[in-house]
Amino acid sequence: MSPEPAAPPADPLLGPADIRTLAGALGIRPTKTLGQNFVIDPGTVRKIVRTAGVEAHDVVVEVGPGLGSLTLALLETGARVVAIEIDPVLAAALPRTVAARLPEAAERLLVVGADAMDVTELPAFPGEGPAEPDALVANLPYNVAVPVLLTLLERLPTLRRGLVMVQAEVADRLAAPPGSRTYGVPSAKAAWYATAHRSATIGRTVFWPVPNVDSALVRLERHDPPSTVASRQEVFAVVDAAFSQRRKTLRSALAGWAGSAERAGAAVTAAGLDPTLRGERLGIVDFARIAEHRPEDA
Repeated sequence: MSPEPAAPPADPLLGPADIRTLAGALGIRPTKTLGQNFVIDPGTVRKIVRTAGVEAHDVVVEVGPGLGSLTLALLETGARVVAIEIDPVLAAALPRTVAARLPEAAERLLVVGADAMDVTELPAFPGEGPAEPDALVANLPYNVAVPVLLTLLERLPTLRRGLVMVQAEVADRLAAPPGSRTYGVPSAKAAWYATAHRSATIGRTVFWPVPNVDSALVRLERHDPPSTVASRQEVFAVVDAAFSQRRKTLRSALAGWAGSAERAGAAVTAAGLDPTLRGERLGIVDFARIAEHRPEDA
């Protein structure tokens, strides 16, 4: 007779010993290249899930699930989870971990073995059409947090809200309003899609390996993009140009975008704005208005 399968643990979430045991069995050492820092504290991931307001009817996208710390906490709510994992070893192991620790949730997990930057649509849960996620909840890899976030907001229009854990400095940038010291390209581009608010700070000791910086949560609530005849790409081109030389006025910073400083000044003036302002003073609606007045031959 085959041995009876081991009973699931009383607490399905992963503690420090569980994380190290799993990593050792898989031959995994967290790498800076993939921005891997695994959460080893069950209380932290349950706090993230509570703060995100995840409920049983939700379909949640998680990026970089790693060994499954946050994944298990999300599944614990009854939600369905689409986990996008670039590391093939971790992607293959995640369903086994869920089956062993939270077996009743195994059918509610869909693992996508891919780089999140390459995902254009999500596969389907068995017997359904392509997954249409409501929420993004993730401990985003440190080195690609902003591009991953912006890419998913662009490509997954059903995402209505999100809660992401990022470096505290990145959280400040994402949530910064115009005119603040930390306002810049990430702030302006995120504002095209959503309203961002910085939430709780997460201490570095809940991670393995321990990073050199603290992390923070950023809450996102999607809204309609600005009403404009300019495309998102055209507006983002203005944002990039305005912050490429942060200390310069719009008239100077947008000279390459418009073809000359004079034409840049005229475009900004036509948008109803002062060309002597710097980009850090403008909101996403202002950038959209400038994009509408780019010279046709620029």
